[in-house]
Amino acid sequence: MIKKNADVVVVAAGPAGLSAAITAAENGKSVIVFEKSNTAGGAANMGMGLLGIDTHLQKENFNDISVKEAFDLHMNYTHFRVDGELVHAYFSLSADTILWLEDMGVEFAGAFRYFREAAATWHIVKPENGIIGPRAAGAMIKAMTQRAQELGVEILYETPATDLIVEDSRICGVKAVTAAGEKIEASCKAAAVCTGGFGNNPEMLREEFGLNQGTDFFSIQVPGVEGDGLRMMWKAGAQKYGANIETIYVIPLPEELRTLEVALRQPGLLINRFGDRFMNEEYMNNTTFAGNAIGLQPGRYAYLIIDGGIVRQYQKNGVDFVSLVHSDIKLKGFEEAAEQARMSGTDVFVTAKTVEELAAKIGIDADKLQDTIDEYNDMCDCGADDKFHKDQKYLRPITGKGGYYAGKLYLGAYGTLGGVRINKYCEVLDGEQKRIPGLYSAGTDANTIYGDSYNFTLPGNTMGFAVNSGRLAGFAMSDYIESLS
Repeated sequence: MIKKNADVVVVAAGPAGLSAAITAAENGKSVIVFEKSNTAGGAANMGMGLLGIDTHLQKENFNDISVKEAFDLHMNYTHFRVDGELVHAYFSLSADTILWLEDMGVEFAGAFRYFREAAATWHIVKPENGIIGPRAAGAMIKAMTQRAQELGVEILYETPATDLIVEDSRICGVKAVTAAGEKIEASCKAAAVCTGGFGNNPEMLREEFGLNQGTDFFSIQVPGVEGDGLRMMWKAGAQKYGANIETIYVIPLPEELRTLEVALRQPGLLINRFGDRFMNEEYMNNTTFAGNAIGLQPGRYAYLIIDGGIVRQYQKNGVDFVSLVHSDIKLKGFEEAAEQARMSGTDVFVTAKTVEELAAKIGIDADKLQDTIDEYNDMCDCGADDKFHKDQKYLRPITGKGGYYAGKLYLGAYGTLGGVRINKYCEVLDGEQKRIPGLYSAGTDANTIYGDSYNFTLPGNTMGFAVNSGRLAGFAMSDYIESLS
């Protein structure tokens, strides 16, 4: 048995855990971090940036949004089914957090919108290769890890925490085990659990939400994100609360066929497995809303149908919806990618010369599919969608000119949100909403600020909450420890 001691023990070195560790260390506290993986960052290494409100980067580009504006927008979006004090604390700290990160050497490319209707709150980290896109935030994680080490934070990699030590209803330590199997007991005055939810735990996803990973649900699978921290906190008396998924829709195509995915995120004809339209396709650019709608369909999947004529329009004029994540606006190499998909035999993207062939490939009655296409085309000809009120500019008939294309869209998620209840100080609460002394949580383990749907109108929220709640936890742990003296 290895015995260790520190003021603070942090479980997991993602953006929340690193923020908590750095903040506590900056406030003069000794810190140990147990990290399950062989590197820091977790899911953040695949991300791009974090939310900031009322930042200097926004003001410099005339995209300023005040804390009040963002707070009102978010509370209305969630119908006040979230902790307003926690949201306000997070938003109020976020501008300072951008400066805090910049002081560590983190550079930002600017503040961006995810899509046209969103606010410019997404502070994307300037990528090391100069190309804005997924994994840009890896540079931020490197800077944060270096800062933690400079402050004397002891980060133990490949050393997963296994349990919290509780004495007299107070957290006083954390148990862990090394890669070699050696057991560790680290005594502490406060612990912060920041393990990132359970997005890579098929059993928990099935138990909590009735979702079947890889069958009717495709969560982004981050190794190690399996609910360890939540189970530890529940065992220690934490209230089980607010678990949800960060809903998106997923087209499980390989990276080399990415141009097909861009085409399938446009406002074409969206139908379920019975051949029925079920939503206004102009909301395809809001991945949460579209994901929610797809998740309600039989089998939790849908088909997006376009044709060669629409593809050529996009290649000439650009696609309707562009994002920083899906930026191939003129579908370069689309035909080659479509042929590659056809040759692979995948059912995620299919091509057909006739409606009958298309119907056979996607398993829908041919007459029903033809009726749906005819009804949709009539709306396009009239310039009015009397079913879901899709904007006229997106009403393009599906004629089959140049062949038919269909992509299979599944319910997916970036990960899970929530699982324990915290207050504005990131103190973990028990079933009576009383704080558990010495226990704190941040990031997606404790993310209970979204209600039933992730707020894409304020992009950067997941990482923004992780970093800012980590800082809030670091401040609160420092104050708590000093109160014990």
